[in-house]
Amino acid sequence: MNILILGSGGREHALTWKLAQSKKVKRIFIGPGNAGTSNSGTNLKLDPGNFPEVKNAVLENKIDLVIVGPEAPLVDGIHDFFLNDITLKNIPVIGPGKSAARLEGSKDFAKAFLTRHKIPTAAYKSFDKSSMKEAPGFLRTLNPPYVIKADGLAAGKGVLIINDIHEAEKEVEAILNGKFGAAGQKVVIEQFLKGIELSVFIITDGVSYKLLPEAKDYKRIGEGDTGLNTGGMGAVSPVPFADHIFMQKVKNRIIDPTMKGLSEDGIVYKGFIFFGLINVEGNPYVIEYNARLGDPESEVIIPRIKSDFFDLIEGVAKGDLEERRIEIDERFVTTVMLVSGGYPGDYEKGKSIQGFDRIKESVVFHAGTKRAEDKVVTSGGRVLAVTSWGTTMKEALKISYRNAGLLNFEGICYRTDIGFDL
Repeated sequence: MNILILGSGGREHALTWKLAQSKKVKRIFIGPGNAGTSNSGTNLKLDPGNFPEVKNAVLENKIDLVIVGPEAPLVDGIHDFFLNDITLKNIPVIGPGKSAARLEGSKDFAKAFLTRHKIPTAAYKSFDKSSMKEAPGFLRTLNPPYVIKADGLAAGKGVLIINDIHEAEKEVEAILNGKFGAAGQKVVIEQFLKGIELSVFIITDGVSYKLLPEAKDYKRIGEGDTGLNTGGMGAVSPVPFADHIFMQKVKNRIIDPTMKGLSEDGIVYKGFIFFGLINVEGNPYVIEYNARLGDPESEVIIPRIKSDFFDLIEGVAKGDLEERRIEIDERFVTTVMLVSGGYPGDYEKGKSIQGFDRIKESVVFHAGTKRAEDKVVTSGGRVLAVTSWGTTMKEALKISYRNAGLLNFEGICYRTDIGFDL
């Protein structure tokens, strides 16, 4: 098969790297990809959000299957675009349709779904401009800190955790008045849950599912989880506290009721579901759903899949996922993200990267990179993810950090405490 992977980050490089190992895959195209994906496939100059452009690439390159990496094209309905086009409708798209992608695209929709299907989540209320006068009253029924979320996609910046009630009131108003554009036409205010977070993933053909490895990522820029939120500064898998007892609760209380709820609501869901969970005194609660794989979690969960990953993808396309097998590597995998100086604020691009030839025992997944003549340069905030295996988390981290120290570009930054809380 010829495959097209849409996206340009570390998640897409991890997918390309893994699928290139499959005997069933003929050629891999990545649109637009990065300097790393071009080592295992062919990059195409296209915008995943420009559906006619995607269509042209699919027809020109005789693509048999499309995997959608990022959330925006899914929320905007790329799967539906394929189903409604006579020349594309028989090409499987791995990723949910527009209706199903609302699990990520609308916090309000997701919270209503969770509540309706009695899936454990924080108490909440939604407000829009017509009801914003009632928001302060609801805030006062909660104990600080206050969790305030823009309803739509806000590039990972739409969740605020605020201790001061007056500041919280101001932020609700600011969001409803356009702070996050269209993403903030509604605001979700919810109870703060105290615990430790993790990410759980499944792949589903709409009927059955396979559980993928779980992971824990580190969102904040600073050591000890301080400072601004980022797209993720590193990740580890497996998660030590997610033992058999805890994961059985996740399956019984969250994954199975989600699958049943989608079916009851008449929502067809084909692709990946990312459950953003929090462990509160040994019990899992849903913080959010995502309609795709996580990043940088992909850079630790995909390397733990020992079996042919394309076999699962094909199972989704053909609707026989239940018959497919998945084999998981028991070892720990860790990744450390190398980022541009200034990120997640302003940063410069085009910095030359050195040291790839010195890497041993790690895989370096590219996130924000591109080729400029004969060299690789930075082209984003999160630049490279250094992934390593080990019999313990400590061993894997030691290898990741040793190799992170061998890579260099002007302004390079990374956290030295990934896994500190485990």
